[in-house]
Amino acid sequence: MSVHISDQIIKKEWIDYNNHMNMAYYVLVFDDIWEIILKRFKMGESSAKSTNMSTMVVETHTTYNSEVKLGDEVEINLTFFDHDKKRLHFKMEMIEKSSKKLSATLEMLSLYIDLKKRKVAEFEQEKIDIMDKFIATNKDQFESNNLVIADKLKK
Repeated sequence: MSVHISDQIIKKEWIDYNNHMNMAYYVLVFDDIWEIILKRFKMGESSAKSTNMSTMVVETHTTYNSEVKLGDEVEINLTFFDHDKKRLHFKMEMIEKSSKKLSATLEMLSLYIDLKKRKVAEFEQEKIDIMDKFIATNKDQFESNNLVIADKLKK
């Protein structure tokens, strides 16, 4: 179960001397795709620049399940999302499209930050409402088992 977010083609600059995607670029791909979700929640780059409120990652867990190579097309899916007053918790998966193999997963915990104070802050009600609506719409697509950092939210 998951919510499809985006597809990517594996680029030459992501390939290492083992002739597959280097581990660092898996995280880069997931991070780039996460920006799509942050924009939906009014927390992306433009919001950070205009409001001085942003998110910062505090914990991740990544698995590398099956290699991907130059030119492979992968789909990135959101398999879990939740939040509390100050934190975002999500998990994404990367699926190699032609073989349908799970290539990687990334689970992440982020904090909401007031960039002027460089301190953790609570989400504005508007953002909570947007996230809660997203969860309500997609909750049947989320899978909460096999989460490594599930106990970090303070509900």
